[in-house]
Amino acid sequence: MTLTHESSSESSSDSDSGALRTLALRHLSPDAAERWLGLLRPGVRLAVAEDSDTVVGRLGGLPTLPADADWPTWEGHGPLSFIASIACAALPSDALDIPLPDEGTLLFFYFDGQLDDGDALVLAEDRDSWAGARVLYVPAGADTSQRAAPRVLEPYPVVPLTARVTMTAAEPWHPQIRDAFAPGAPLGQRYDHPVCAQEFLDALWEFDGTVGHRIGGHPRPVQNPVEVEIAAAVLDGEVPWDDPRLSDEAGGWVLLAQFDSEHAADMMWGDCGALYWLIRPQDLAERRFERAVFTWQCG
Repeated sequence: MTLTHESSSESSSDSDSGALRTLALRHLSPDAAERWLGLLRPGVRLAVAEDSDTVVGRLGGLPTLPADADWPTWEGHGPLSFIASIACAALPSDALDIPLPDEGTLLFFYFDGQLDDGDALVLAEDRDSWAGARVLYVPAGADTSQRAAPRVLEPYPVVPLTARVTMTAAEPWHPQIRDAFAPGAPLGQRYDHPVCAQEFLDALWEFDGTVGHRIGGHPRPVQNPVEVEIAAAVLDGEVPWDDPRLSDEAGGWVLLAQFDSEHAADMMWGDCGALYWLIRPQDLAERRFERAVFTWQCG
């Protein structure tokens, strides 16, 4: 669940932490509150930039690609649509707990159904479809130019993005929550503990129930924990939910980026869904962005 506080300040993550501590202590025992707060992770929330905001990236428009780079294509289906560009140097990456590049640009592409009315879907559980979502990293100083979109694609409107650090929490049925509050319980279920009680969940939702755009932190799923979905796909979907390998694999992935449906950019992912790219920390540190795995969820 995304947990943010809407007032802006230089110490926004500190403000979030204080507000969340108050919320947790109101609904949980002191011990449970401290354990839950210890599982929060910093993330960068991306929002539509206003006139005075610092711009760190954008949704839509046209990508700036290296001269020797081809436009990403899913063989047999066609070119991918350009979704977003993020300038790594503009992000407050030193506040995060993942090894993001401190320079260069991240470009996100996705086969969005423009060419076939949504017939071919990019699904985590279908390895043959993984080429339908790509992350490209363009190093600083590379010889680049803005690239026109293939004629068969209609680019999305440009929407500038600004960033601020926020604190994020795992969903109540996430493996970390299970391990901290209900060890041994079946994965994928809400557990018999106050952190899964409807009163606490309602309080979190009232605090902030949006999915939003984000770099790092816990993913905010529309449905099930995104890390578990990725883990099941990587393990070929043959592992039952009570197999510890699924939890172990889920723990090996971190959120690189998520992009929500966004009216300003004419982006609608299914029924108000979101796009997610996850990556292993070592691959992120080594800039192996071709190893990022994609999934999407909708209501």
